[in-house]
Amino acid sequence: MSLAKRDEGKKVNSDINVTPMVDVMLVLLIIFMVITPMLQHGHAVELAKTTNPEQMPDADKEDAILIAVTRDNKVFFGNDLIGPDQLSDKVRDRLANKVDKRVYVKADARAKYGSVVAVVDNVRSAGVDQLGLLTEQRQPLAERKAPPGATGTAGGE
Repeated sequence: MSLAKRDEGKKVNSDINVTPMVDVMLVLLIIFMVITPMLQHGHAVELAKTTNPEQMPDADKEDAILIAVTRDNKVFFGNDLIGPDQLSDKVRDRLANKVDKRVYVKADARAKYGSVVAVVDNVRSAGVDQLGLLTEQRQPLAERKAPPGATGTAGGE
């Protein structure tokens, strides 16, 4: 009677299989490449500052209608550059199937007043119920940064 001898130790493979890791990394890369351009909502402008703005959390929603006026008086509907005369039609088309007819306008602090008024007039003529003007909150005096070299104490202590 003989015993069967097994040589399973010689068959062990200790190499790391990197193929699944590479597959996962490529899928994540593609997901981030597709999602990243969608993260920016609207066109970036330097907003006018106000001491006590009303809170408008709905302006950050994905389906919010944002109109931006830049300092060189260009008008952006979301991320698309359009002419002020085309604004009424675009807003009317976007609001056609919405119940909440609310539009948010953000204007650069150095934009001409007349350009902002023209945009507001065009938005109102499109049948907008509520129009929100977005501003940036000004910091109170106590929270503003002290100039460099200021110690904050009197008498040089």
